Amino acid sequence: MAIDPIDLTRRLVNIESTTFHEGAAGAFLYELLEGERYAVEKMAVAQPERGSTPGTGDGERFNVYATMPGETADVVLSTHMDTVPPFFGCTEDDENLYGRGTCDAKGIIAAQVAAADRLREAGVKVGLLFVVGEERDSAGAAVANRNARGSRFLINGEPTDNRLALASKGALRVELKAKGKMAHSAYPELGESAIDKLVAALNDLIAMELPIEPEIGPSTLNIGLIEGGRAPNVIADKAEAHILIRLVGPAEETKERIVKTVGDRADVRFTLELPFVRMRKVGDLPTMVAKFTTDIPSLTEWGEPFLLGPGSIHVAHTPNEKIAKKELLEAVDLYFNLASDLVK
Repeated sequence: MAIDPIDLTRRLVNIESTTFHEGAAGAFLYELLEGERYAVEKMAVAQPERGSTPGTGDGERFNVYATMPGETADVVLSTHMDTVPPFFGCTEDDENLYGRGTCDAKGIIAAQVAAADRLREAGVKVGLLFVVGEERDSAGAAVANRNARGSRFLINGEPTDNRLALASKGALRVELKAKGKMAHSAYPELGESAIDKLVAALNDLIAMELPIEPEIGPSTLNIGLIEGGRAPNVIADKAEAHILIRLVGPAEETKERIVKTVGDRADVRFTLELPFVRMRKVGDLPTMVAKFTTDIPSLTEWGEPFLLGPGSIHVAHTPNEKIAKKELLEAVDLYFNLASDLVK
């Protein structure tokens, strides 16, 4: 029986799989694909050291890779099993499915499984690779890259409104940690405020010029997290901020500007660097530029990359995440046609 991508999306969305807690989703897909006659394997992915990362789980987590027994896939369809928090299950109306992961990226998983079913029946040597950790550090993709299986093409799935991406921005995560000296807030001259240092450095970073790529647009900077201090009546002895920059070129120039701009007001640490990627156009597929980052930079050993998927990135990571049923069905055809064209 052919895979129903709408029903499979419902089932996947109802399995909680926020980052570090992907085990149940992986087990479901492993069993499903075995039942569909694939040779399926697990690629174990370690949990972060306990206490080192907020939200860390303590259960098993693994990538899932499937292909027909004895085959080396020419083209691999891939996306991620993990979602951002919080988890909420699937609801629907006549037009849309709603819930965490509907577009990012469980609907994509369902469309890829359905497309792979058609591709193998058409004689295409196809594989499926579903990874963990994309929403945090691409840990699953890094493990997969050390265990590549010889494919020529990789079609990665992210919400692109069913348009083929010609480029995707990179990502640079930055941690700033400022140190100060505690004192009674009535006598600020006796202390040294880490918060004052951090705020001044962040103000200068916001004003800093970032690279622009004419065909893609500018790099962007987001200060996503600020912590610091002890109490309102205490001069702060510590403060930190976490920043994410969307790259449109090599990271080195931006890293040098950050270090120079911050100066001695805070320690600077770069915790994640994923490069900007360009991809080629195929046929008459409509195209777009992805302002977000994907696992593609971490899957370089899986073949020439392409980026395509149903759903809008504008509703991903929001309380209103959804995917249109019509778009989900269209994605099955798009994946089938793109993969078929690539292996001709």
